[in-house]
Amino acid sequence: MKQDQDLTTVSVRILDKEYQVSAPADQVDELTKSARILDERMNEIRDSGKVFGADRIAVMAGLNLSHELVRTQSNAGESKDIIENRAVALVDRISEALAAHKQLSL
Repeated sequence: MKQDQDLTTVSVRILDKEYQVSAPADQVDELTKSARILDERMNEIRDSGKVFGADRIAVMAGLNLSHELVRTQSNAGESKDIIENRAVALVDRISEALAAHKQLSL
């Protein structure tokens, strides 16, 4: 982070409680969106009636969101591998086609 003057204080509401959070001005939208997602998840968990206490609700919401992040990163890694493999196969096919065309031209 740069200097303190680049920070903005943002008010977010999570599980019916107001929090003041400092964030770089260019990250305020991301922060408010993140707070909204966390609030939604925590409310869902609270409303399910299976978990009691704000601290436990927060831990469960954090675990759920972390699990989704890990799954998304894993899927992105798999997609990257598939794309790389297809690109290599395509380059090989193009090289073979060019070599065959060069042979025909001679």
